[in-house]
Amino acid sequence: MNLLEVNNLKVYFPIKRGLLGRVKGHVRAVDDVSLTLNAGETLGVVGESGCGKTTLGRAIIRLIEPTAGSITFEGENIAELSSPELRVRRRKFQMIFQDPFGSLDPRMTVAEIIGEAIEIHRLAATKTLRQNRISELLEAVGLNPAHAQRYPHEFSGGQRQRIGIARALAVEPKLIVCDEPVSALDVSIQAQIINLLQDLQRRLGVAYLFIAHDLAVVEHISRRVMVMYLGKVVELADAKTIVRQPRHPYTQALLSAVPVVDPKSKRKRIILGGDVPSPIDPPAGCAFHPRCSLVQQQCRTEIPPLREVAPGHWVSCHLA
Repeated sequence: MNLLEVNNLKVYFPIKRGLLGRVKGHVRAVDDVSLTLNAGETLGVVGESGCGKTTLGRAIIRLIEPTAGSITFEGENIAELSSPELRVRRRKFQMIFQDPFGSLDPRMTVAEIIGEAIEIHRLAATKTLRQNRISELLEAVGLNPAHAQRYPHEFSGGQRQRIGIARALAVEPKLIVCDEPVSALDVSIQAQIINLLQDLQRRLGVAYLFIAHDLAVVEHISRRVMVMYLGKVVELADAKTIVRQPRHPYTQALLSAVPVVDPKSKRKRIILGGDVPSPIDPPAGCAFHPRCSLVQQQCRTEIPPLREVAPGHWVSCHLA
């Protein structure tokens, strides 16, 4: 059984105008997305800014309410749970946020930040056990337990992100949604955080939904990669297949922008024309067709289904 199974998930934000606040339309942030995730696995989610990656991650753990669809976690549809029911189960899925400073309360010490969830879920019977658990978590993410009484502003960006990881691990989750956890960090620090996440996964068996716009980073940490465009899934396959045999024109364009280490290696850069269409009024047919150099008449009128073109390789393209 899959740890997580998402079916036909939609997140639409209403657009209200006028004095009466009537709904004039919707922003289709996530539009009919389905995915599965196994225990201990990493599924990478990539795409341009505004494609719905972050909204998808937040909707999966109910930080944003889904408009439609099901979110089955350990066999239970958490999309139907009430707030009190969800709070009991929330310790099983946590999130690491993009901004390592904005996600930490500047008025709380590191010990208070990490210990808050331990208290809420009553995971330590005594104050001493709680303190011991905080020290273990700080050591696990590479920080000095002696600094537990310091405040977030006393740490660097990379150290603050480690605090965010420790906070997520405090309740022993089975799934962590990583929302671009390294995009705000220096390149050298990015590598340290990625290595830390991989080490923690090997030791604890936690699953990651890893959201990023950098395909090279996602390919390094993920077993499977899902590419999103304008709220929809356009390609899904294992990481090596996505990099070596991309089938969707959008995935090919993303890969062409990844820097190549070997100067002798030649990779043709694919420049996409036009702008990303508005999620308020997406184009008819394939959402990518206004920017696709291979567009056919069918692409302008028919929405391509997400179909399996090879074992484990799914593509939403008429030409794939």
